Amino acid sequence: MTSNHFFSILLLSGAFLASTGPALAFKTVIIDAGHGGRDLGAADSYVYEKHVNLDVARRLERSLMEAGFKTVMTRTTDEFIALSERSSHANRYRNAVFVSVHFNSAYRTSAVGIETFYRSSGSEKFARYVQTELIKNMGSTDRGVKTANFSVLRYTKHPAILVEGGFVSNKAERSKMLDPQFRQVVADSIARGIIQFNRRLF
Repeated sequence: MTSNHFFSILLLSGAFLASTGPALAFKTVIIDAGHGGRDLGAADSYVYEKHVNLDVARRLERSLMEAGFKTVMTRTTDEFIALSERSSHANRYRNAVFVSVHFNSAYRTSAVGIETFYRSSGSEKFARYVQTELIKNMGSTDRGVKTANFSVLRYTKHPAILVEGGFVSNKAERSKMLDPQFRQVVADSIARGIIQFNRRLF
């Protein structure tokens, strides 16, 4: 994907986010940057998932705030936070949704693509809106929307999803992760999916 393509998507994303009205079915988005501190997450060629997760999460926070949402970050620095703490922190808020930002890894280095996970039936549509925006804007392989019993999905009381935005273990996708524009498009695509889900709740 070329830089020009990234830039055109960013412009479209910005226009979409700016056009959102004040009516919100839920007001707060809890953003969980996966891993952190001693927990590196996926790692290859000095690219660490924990860093990519946090950068995308910060960009997602800015995009959502511009669209009128309140945001809560489970971490804002490179620190280790237990999975149980992430869920308990999220559950302090009312009228909220939860999105956990991750990037993937596989023994098979040819594995590529984006997938979004949910656990409860109330979160399935949320996952589908986000996955649709990611695939539409990123041009990546669609690995689908799937159920999973991840701790942050199991113990979070809000509609909750976990996004895997590509494979650190794949050379081509890992290279894209080093591009700030790529990370911005990931963030804006997640934001667009959240906004679509919010609108459909009215």
